[in-house]
Amino acid sequence: MGADMVDPALIARILGTLTGVIGVAVCLGYGLWRFLALALSAAWAAFRTSPPGSSDPRIVPYPGPEPAQPAYWAGQMWLDARFAGQAAALTVWYLLTRHWLGEVVRRRLLRGRNGQTGALADNGFGRLLLRLLAPGTALAAVLSALLASVLLAGVALFFAVQLALVLLAVLAAALAGRTAERLWKLVLGIRMKCPYPGCYRPFPLAVHLCPGCGAAHRELRPGAFGALRHVCRCGRGLPTTLMTGRRGLAARCPHCDRSLPPAVGTTRVVHLPLIGGTSAGKTMLLAAMLEGLRSWSHESRLTVEYASPDDLREANTLGRQLSSSGWTLKTQGGQPRALMLLVGYGLRRRLLYLYDPMGESLRDADTTRDQGYLAHSDGVLLVTDVLAAPVVRRALHPGDTERAEAARPADLGPVETYAGFTGELQGLGGRRGRLPVAAVVTKRDVLDRLDSLPRPTEPVEAWLTGIGLDELVRVLGHDFAAARYWVVSARAATGAGALDTEQRRAAEPVLWLLSRTGLRVGRLTGNRQDARAAGDRPQARVARDARPAHGNERSNTP
Repeated sequence: MGADMVDPALIARILGTLTGVIGVAVCLGYGLWRFLALALSAAWAAFRTSPPGSSDPRIVPYPGPEPAQPAYWAGQMWLDARFAGQAAALTVWYLLTRHWLGEVVRRRLLRGRNGQTGALADNGFGRLLLRLLAPGTALAAVLSALLASVLLAGVALFFAVQLALVLLAVLAAALAGRTAERLWKLVLGIRMKCPYPGCYRPFPLAVHLCPGCGAAHRELRPGAFGALRHVCRCGRGLPTTLMTGRRGLAARCPHCDRSLPPAVGTTRVVHLPLIGGTSAGKTMLLAAMLEGLRSWSHESRLTVEYASPDDLREANTLGRQLSSSGWTLKTQGGQPRALMLLVGYGLRRRLLYLYDPMGESLRDADTTRDQGYLAHSDGVLLVTDVLAAPVVRRALHPGDTERAEAARPADLGPVETYAGFTGELQGLGGRRGRLPVAAVVTKRDVLDRLDSLPRPTEPVEAWLTGIGLDELVRVLGHDFAAARYWVVSARAATGAGALDTEQRRAAEPVLWLLSRTGLRVGRLTGNRQDARAAGDRPQARVARDARPAHGNERSNTP
């Protein structure tokens, strides 16, 4: 009858209740926090770096051509977050299956052993009690794992939102850095173009060399490799913007891999080709212009310096040729390298590219088309040798003809020279109607000694018309936005006994073209309006005293 009094359902309810109570108590009192603590510790360990010099399998080397590691936020941050999530999930799974269910419940409690120490109970009652705790402990493990997973999922979601906000903030900073630099270049009119023959190509960003290892960085700007700096493979940090110091790094052209002057990318570039026939005096005029700019720098606030050691070497070579023979060597090669000068006045500077091509390269459409720098021209220096014009040669008396021959006249007259390249200039750049042209009549020292022609007087365009070159004046005034005329003796401006006034006169065409780009040197070019605005300042008086005989500016634009 005692056996009939045992109710299996009641016993099952009691054991179930006991199991539930034990499970909830162990879960809330210990298991849940144990799961969370170990899972979060494992996740945090995924973000710790390995000791210096040791390998870290979590870091994936960048396989691309750029010698820099992507920024942490662009790649490794997401890998670490994934590793942290995996570490937390694996920890929870390991604690549930291997430790709690496998070790504590199955191997210890169900065998009558202590769940923590594994020691066997001293008597049968103790072993029975431990076996009765096994279901509750298993339930506690399952509940702890489930609740910990839910809480960890919430933490992961919150952390993912934080990472996304970090990513957006850094992307915004990178975009702001790029935009600020782009606007700065746009406002200053800075456009980077290669000055070397065979290239002459524009580029948005130069290749910068790491000062530590010399590695070539082609993407040194705010982006995936860093917002404020890139870390080179040698470990050196490199600034990503001009404002933060990138201008101090050596730069190379991304197309031809030749060295660029430091001012490229920080200073507006002005491209000025010297156009003229063979023996028109382009190289002599270039030497005179260099001397004239130097002379103006002594008399005014104008500053002039060579953009690179190669430019200084080229100018010195040109000076030695003039000192030794009084003449410059004939320009050689199909495409010229730009002679680069940094010209400044006040707070403004220009990086001046002066191109001196050989006369034969502009004689027909095919060779002119190869002169890629013409597409970037900001103005034209038309070197005019009137002694080569057939209409002028016919007007010379026999004695004057001998003097003209001794001056080595150009192979083509100025009208023919201009007609040979003007069409291709329009085709290359499409901007001829917006460009200014400075027409410089050379060999004035010879022209002054010719009795057959009137001496050059102001305005020069009227003098050109008077000697039969009215067609040249007419087409220049029609084809260009503005035209201005000078007559210069390059021989009197160079070599021993050079005249300062003639040197400054030779530089005025360059200064006038620079003034058209916003460099305020108009007062140095004999511009009466600028001189009146300058009042009696010393540099204004110098400009008035040194004013040559030249014509007024002719413009097609209001």
